[in-house]
Amino acid sequence: MDTNCGHSQPDKAVSLDQAIKEKAVKDTLAGIKNKIFVVSGKGGVGKSSVTVNLAAALAQKGLKVGVLDVDFHGPSIPRLLGTAATLTANEAGKLIPVPCINNISMVSVDALRKERDSAIIWRGPIKSGVIRQFLSDVAWGPLDVLLIDSPPGTGDEHLTVLDTIPDAAAVLVTTPQEVSLQDVRKALNFLKLAKAPILGIVENMSGLICPHCGKTINIFRKGGGQELAIKELVPFLGAVPLDPLTVVAADKGVPAVNLKEDSPAKTAFLAIAEKIMKKLK
Repeated sequence: MDTNCGHSQPDKAVSLDQAIKEKAVKDTLAGIKNKIFVVSGKGGVGKSSVTVNLAAALAQKGLKVGVLDVDFHGPSIPRLLGTAATLTANEAGKLIPVPCINNISMVSVDALRKERDSAIIWRGPIKSGVIRQFLSDVAWGPLDVLLIDSPPGTGDEHLTVLDTIPDAAAVLVTTPQEVSLQDVRKALNFLKLAKAPILGIVENMSGLICPHCGKTINIFRKGGGQELAIKELVPFLGAVPLDPLTVVAADKGVPAVNLKEDSPAKTAFLAIAEKIMKKLK
């Protein structure tokens, strides 16, 4: 008598499909030398701006750079890079990253929004599936660095990235004031519990450079990020001051480091990128 009721067949199909997707992710990651996970404890600290400027600074140094924007709450990478998020597919059905300035290519969850100002309202499992799809079904090709711009906090997106890319090294972005540092401590604790490699801390909005006299005005105080790095025994990558030129650059869709004019923020980002390069493979 045939006792096979057929219930096991769907499970086998699911397992096979999962194995195929996992292999696709591994194949993609094999062509990416370094993965950098940009994290912030809270919103509004300039995490995406730091991501874009680090990408541009690394590209200026001759590296081939990819940017993966998985900030479902506020994907701003396409606007900061002055491009659309629209995705197309190649003959093999793989999504093609959007080519940007210099050696940068980009994929953003912004491409999944029906309208420009519509919100993405998805639960955790769907977000996790999209992140894995952006790694398995995107033809990234060989990259020196993939920068991953995450949402604020420590949620499903962060767990998915760390689970899928265990060698992704984290860069934490904070502002100097205590309200930001408190959340970054939580993010740092999360990363340590997850045993994620930590590249270091960037202190953004670290004082305002007066456009008239060139002196620093400590609007949000200064040095909080460096103090935290010393206390937690993690590298301090550098401080980026508030700079009017960065606002102009963002509105133009051009990273500050790609502006012709020299500025304190541009100098700071290039110095941070130099430190990161020394830590990369």
